Amino acid sequence: MKNQNSKWSRRQFIGATAAGMAGIMVIPGLTACVAPKKSGDIRLGFIGMGQQSMFLLNGFINIPGVQVLAGCDVYGIKRQRFEKRVKDFYKKAGKEVKVETYEHYQDLLNRTDIDAVVIATPDHAHAIIAIAACKAGKDVYLEKPMTFTIKEGQELRKAVRENHIVLAIGSQQRSDPNFQHAVKLVQSGALGKINLVNAYVGAPPTPYDLPEEPVPADLNWDLWLGPLPNYIHFNHELDPPISLDPEEDEKIWGAWRWYKEMGGGFTTDWGAHMFDIAQWGLGMDRNGPVEISPIGDGTKYMTFKYASGTVMTSEPFDEKLTKGVKFWGEKGWIEVARGYFNASDPEFNPPPAAESAVPYETKASHHLNFIESVRSRRDPVVPVEIGHSSCTVCNLGNIACELKRTIKWDPATESFVDDVDRAATKMLQYQYREGYKLV
Repeated sequence: MKNQNSKWSRRQFIGATAAGMAGIMVIPGLTACVAPKKSGDIRLGFIGMGQQSMFLLNGFINIPGVQVLAGCDVYGIKRQRFEKRVKDFYKKAGKEVKVETYEHYQDLLNRTDIDAVVIATPDHAHAIIAIAACKAGKDVYLEKPMTFTIKEGQELRKAVRENHIVLAIGSQQRSDPNFQHAVKLVQSGALGKINLVNAYVGAPPTPYDLPEEPVPADLNWDLWLGPLPNYIHFNHELDPPISLDPEEDEKIWGAWRWYKEMGGGFTTDWGAHMFDIAQWGLGMDRNGPVEISPIGDGTKYMTFKYASGTVMTSEPFDEKLTKGVKFWGEKGWIEVARGYFNASDPEFNPPPAAESAVPYETKASHHLNFIESVRSRRDPVVPVEIGHSSCTVCNLGNIACELKRTIKWDPATESFVDDVDRAATKMLQYQYREGYKLV
């Protein structure tokens, strides 16, 4: 993290820009938002200041024409870290920028000098904050998975379009040359018809079982829980501690993601990346599978069947259990993961790319694409509809595993088929606790 604070050279920045624009080349039909173009600096506010937010901060703050003015978090020490890093950055750059932080996200959204927000909270807070941002007229960069439930995704999609908002999802693999090359191969027919895809992501969520610990004095735990219907006791792994003196960041990722009460397990955490790439390659953006089988229902791995007959499984393609995607075609196969590409024939390999010292979570091309989209009022590489369809696939997998049976889905109507007892339909959304509402 310490090495990320330095500004990139002009050559590095131009290279990142080129990579970002390359990502746009394989996106069919960008949509213009009905709003005037933005001129001048794009002024950002950050909502959620944990480990992922620090990576995002280091990416966005280095983009020319971007100013970071504000941040929000329910954890006091993380507000202090954010403020310190932003002030240190601008002081080193010889700029005077006033930075303020807030405990309540609405206080940040109420500011008229904020153009866009970066949301990197736990998944269960994504929808309610992003919808509020849309209503406040703020463009949104939202971490993946887009929402905690399918119904939340439907409502956020509606809010984005009704308020003419540019919303980008943090599925940065779509801005990665290796993944772009893999998708181009599949969509161009170089591999022939694709009958099978292995997209390994890991296991579904499990019930929360961490021991209860005292809540830190400067953490507003009630606000952290947000709309969740049942009280969940605190454990430091849910919002890992940091230190400012000496400076020490989180040692682990927030564990809320592994527990079904708060997150979607590996199914959504990595599925929002790998299932997303599989959907993209298969031309299933804004679409999805028609039948989903859970682990244990005659299958060893979560299985998704598409109307075309193609099958996607959450099966690993190697003994290392690499989180990645393998496309099996009539003319050969390719495997792609972060920093990895393999193929049945060398002619399928991508051209050599220069190694980047920039951490994966701070890839500027994806962030730059959002900023350019805010300026041009055009959809980014991963707009709300694609974020929603990819997130829906993940949630369908978890619903099937929770019900322990195969479920059938109609992607056109976004409803379950033959759901006689409505057990699956009831899992499209949960009842928010008193004081919270989705729309």
